[in-house]
Amino acid sequence: MKVILLIDFGSTFTKVTAVDLKNEIILGCASSFTTVNSDINEGLSNTIEKLEQKIGKLKDYTCLACSSAAGGLRMVISGLVENVTSKAAKEACLGAGAKVLKTYSYEISEEDLDEIDKINPEIFLLCGGTDGGDKKCILHNANMISKSKSNFPIIIAGNKEANYKCKNILKNKEIYIVDNVMPEFGKLNIHSAQNKIREIFLKKIIYAKGISKVDTLISGILMPTPSSVLKALELLSMGYEEESGIGELMAIDLGGATTDVYSVAEGYPQDSNIIYKGIEEPYIKRTVEGDIGMRYSIEGVVEEVGIDKISQMTSLSKEKASQMIQYLKNNPYIISKEKEFINLDLAIAAKAVEIATKRHCGTKEEIYTSNGLAYLQKGKDLTQIKNIIVTGGSLIHLSETYNVIKYALYDTNDPTSLRPKSSEILVDKKYILYAMGLLSQLYPKIAIRIMKKELKYDGNQKQKNSER
Repeated sequence: MKVILLIDFGSTFTKVTAVDLKNEIILGCASSFTTVNSDINEGLSNTIEKLEQKIGKLKDYTCLACSSAAGGLRMVISGLVENVTSKAAKEACLGAGAKVLKTYSYEISEEDLDEIDKINPEIFLLCGGTDGGDKKCILHNANMISKSKSNFPIIIAGNKEANYKCKNILKNKEIYIVDNVMPEFGKLNIHSAQNKIREIFLKKIIYAKGISKVDTLISGILMPTPSSVLKALELLSMGYEEESGIGELMAIDLGGATTDVYSVAEGYPQDSNIIYKGIEEPYIKRTVEGDIGMRYSIEGVVEEVGIDKISQMTSLSKEKASQMIQYLKNNPYIISKEKEFINLDLAIAAKAVEIATKRHCGTKEEIYTSNGLAYLQKGKDLTQIKNIIVTGGSLIHLSETYNVIKYALYDTNDPTSLRPKSSEILVDKKYILYAMGLLSQLYPKIAIRIMKKELKYDGNQKQKNSER
């Protein structure tokens, strides 16, 4: 039996999925606390031991791994215009599996530089100006970053006519030059930057996180965990050779600190009377809401929707709801079986899903032109998405998954938000998406076949879901 172990070194848990390649099945899954602050081998050994208790002793296997340990791939960005080059740069980082801690638009100030030094990112992405366009901003920011007291790699991905000067300004820093993330106004070109981000992650950052201590066991740490999830979703959507995909999709990963939303879709306007505004959206898109989560960021959900709404959804008084929310924030590992806490978790999860999907999807608004009524679209139109993948412990273990995920759907009371109108919910019960992204790098056909078998439709949903 040829077995491959697929490992995710997470910030909290180290997870392992064992796959029998010949029979194309998952043998088992296990997890233990990550021990990145001591010896990461300890957490991995504990996880493999748990796995072997379930499936028996493993004699001959290979390993592949991804990682979001120690806070994930932490990046800071500078660009020119907030919704243009800065947004393009952010799309590049998120699509590479990074966590964007701060985005600076226009010229960096002395106060900004102090903040950057305090953040001390693992990679800094320096952008600004289309090719042949503005050079002043990126040169100013290069000068400012040259004064940084921190030692982080810098990727230059702006106006190509400024590359040589930026290189000279930053000659005492570790720099990499890649293609402009926006060579023409409104046109994304993010693959070169993404490839460099992943390359730096592999060469440098895994060593800083201590994961290199297990490189004698692991055949390859291929990518950041979110990037591995993106690979799996791309494969599941598009298929591989004669193995068909399931078509355009959305995925939601609700965690304790952040909520990630993914889409694999064009998202173009549906009608000829819709005018598209803004930069083009990537076909494979990821957004990360760092202020929205079930525990560490629970207050972000409450701030967005108001304690009155949470109180109404849970039938708790505002005072009681506030006390329970504070308790969960201070005790993030608590999973209570008390009915009041279960109802609170359902309400927080529903609103977190609603907020995150609204931020991910595009919007449409009415405008009046000389030819009469028309519509203005910003971002992706995902109203025609037919499948929503649900992953992450906060969602897959809920007893009422569909009643939470329905908040990701189009709402007739808010027709401006272009969220899916009628979708089936597929639940990643075994948390295998990261594993299938890793597996797809060597065995794409096996990875997609396993996903088709393992991603289950939620039994509580109606056969045909319609918008709220």
